Amino acid sequence: PPLPEPLKLMLRRASAGFLRRGRSASRPGSRQAVSPAPASTPARGAASSSLPHQLQDISSHVFDDAKMRTYLDTEVYTRFQEAIASGEDLSKQDKQAVADALFAWATGLGAVNFAHWFSPIRSSGVQVGGTAAMKMDTFVDLDFGSDLLVKPIVTKFSGGRLFAGETDGSSFPNGGLRQTHTAAAFTSWDRGSPPWVRGDTLYVPSSFVSHRGAALDEKTLLLRSQDALNREGVRLLGHLGQEGTKVVSNVGWEQEFFLVDKAMYLDRPDLRHCGRTLIGKVPHRGQQADLNYFGAVPPRVKQCMETVQEEMLRLGVSMAVYHNEVAPGQHEFSPIFSLTNVASDQNTLAMEVLHEVAASYGMVALFHEKPFAGLNGSGKHNNWGINTETGKNLFVPGKTPKDQASFMAFVSALTYAIHEHGDLVRCSVASAGNDHRLGAQEAPPAIMSLYTGPLMEAHIRSIVDGGELAGYGASETTVSAGASNVAPIPVGLEDRNRTAPFPFCGNRFEFRAVGSAQNINMPLAIVNTIMADGCRVLSEKIESGMPARDAVAEMFRAHLPAIFNGNGYSAEWPVEAVNERGLLNLTHTVMAVERFAQEKNRELFAAMNVMTPEEVEARQEIMFEQYATTLGIEASTLADMCETGLIPAAAQDLARFGGNTALAGEREACYASLRAETDKLKGMIGSVPDEPHAAAVYCVDVIKPQLAAVRAVADTAETLIAGDLYPFPTYMDILYGHHYDG
Repeated sequence: PPLPEPLKLMLRRASAGFLRRGRSASRPGSRQAVSPAPASTPARGAASSSLPHQLQDISSHVFDDAKMRTYLDTEVYTRFQEAIASGEDLSKQDKQAVADALFAWATGLGAVNFAHWFSPIRSSGVQVGGTAAMKMDTFVDLDFGSDLLVKPIVTKFSGGRLFAGETDGSSFPNGGLRQTHTAAAFTSWDRGSPPWVRGDTLYVPSSFVSHRGAALDEKTLLLRSQDALNREGVRLLGHLGQEGTKVVSNVGWEQEFFLVDKAMYLDRPDLRHCGRTLIGKVPHRGQQADLNYFGAVPPRVKQCMETVQEEMLRLGVSMAVYHNEVAPGQHEFSPIFSLTNVASDQNTLAMEVLHEVAASYGMVALFHEKPFAGLNGSGKHNNWGINTETGKNLFVPGKTPKDQASFMAFVSALTYAIHEHGDLVRCSVASAGNDHRLGAQEAPPAIMSLYTGPLMEAHIRSIVDGGELAGYGASETTVSAGASNVAPIPVGLEDRNRTAPFPFCGNRFEFRAVGSAQNINMPLAIVNTIMADGCRVLSEKIESGMPARDAVAEMFRAHLPAIFNGNGYSAEWPVEAVNERGLLNLTHTVMAVERFAQEKNRELFAAMNVMTPEEVEARQEIMFEQYATTLGIEASTLADMCETGLIPAAAQDLARFGGNTALAGEREACYASLRAETDKLKGMIGSVPDEPHAAAVYCVDVIKPQLAAVRAVADTAETLIAGDLYPFPTYMDILYGHHYDG
């Protein structure tokens, strides 16, 4: 719950007092002349005290670069940064110096524990918060220097415990990489992502690998893919005559979600077990009147989001935007972009914070991609881009011929990546939940294509026909509102295409197909990897003696089918994509995952040092298991809801008519059908095969259609059962019930 203002003030004063005391002068090499950085940065031209406390406390609870410079000696700080760049280890002494600094800073904010915070490969959308795992270790140890047999307890935080930890890898999804008799797994700090303090705990964002170094998490693959993109991106820059010693990827995520009243949530077994409603008719006023999008935020939700924003700013997350989304009860928040590994941590953290804050306001956050049938689902658009260490954005067309040529070269590498590896892009967003959303006239289709905009496409075709690389993006344009009070509005060269899975947005590409419940590490790891492969292919062409212009033209010529600037929602597009362009239309998760471990993909991941063949096969098995598990839970939950809720209510409702079939109308036939379809579903549940692939195929071919059949009858029954007998909160109750609370 939000802290009382007096207690907040006390904590801020205590924190400020600790910062003023600074670092211990007794440590060797202390920089006595350097003062600790302030906890906040005042706006230019304004005194800090004039700002609201939310803006004064920005980044106060994250151990960012400014705090690291403050708390570490210059030499240790430099060696720490060099170790990140090289991948080398630190000395035991330097590790302890970093641990001492973190201990001093974190305990000054009230931390009693620390936790390695990591991202196992587990399904999402139902659990509390994001998908992160953690265990709390207290800042204590035994005093082994004591002569006593019973060693006294002392406060301690060793460098070894900060940088690495051990746990059981067999209890997490692992695809056979771990067994009970070979269970060791290790967490290790992602040194490029800063720790933070929440409550009484210092959280250390970490990688998670097996005893043999195999990735057991989502994060490690992303970190490996960043190395691949850096290696191949710098290689290509050199061939283009561009300066740059490092290429990094950034992302700005847009998190969509629903907020519902906790009491309503607890009365819906499907929401509790599955994260989505398995039955329920759409209310008469859904989203067709366009009343919710960017509308006034309901009072209780507004209070909740204000608290979320305050905490996220305190944690160093630039929570810049929040608003109502299209469906009633649906909302979105998003920060400014950051490095992909940092942004992915911040997204999972934001999901955790939202869940906890929502609970304090008597609400539950739903991250499932399709919690309510007939209404818009939720996505998590990833605004992805690449730049050099100097901040030069490689997806900005630029104003000079050299920069424009470089831009087209990197776009050609991405075009190759989407065309050659569209199956992997589809796999990266494949889940039982996201299958309900993709291609449903509210999200991109399951066909992976690249939207460049018609002007860029025309320029690309001119390059293919022999034209120069430069020439696109030099002009700026504005649009007039036609009113003197409104100044000319600067606009991008290309319009926005919301039907595309990967559209160009002026200085980035927006990966729109990512699901709202997903951990974004995996989608970003795939995009980084295939982009690195595109850079590799283009570099090899140039290295073979081909002029850069001709190499780029050849890339575009071979992969033009991946560029589509039309309506992705049209009925004609899937036909054209498959029959004329040869693109894949992987309409459901099982179909996509079946391609994941193909030879070309194993070779790609191995060449980019992102996954070994063993890791690829393990990841595929996990995805099959998760799909089958999700459908199995949904089938069992729906059967129970019908048996213990709907069918008894239907029987009572029918009895009220005392055999008067004329008044009862279609009730008897509908309720009998509900009974029959439920029995069919129950009979199928026990027949799911044990082998993961076979189980997934059975679930998509047999269980999923029967879930839809039961739902169709159940939703009709809802329109017939008397309101006082219907056993569950309705869509109208759930979506609108909390909108009028103060």
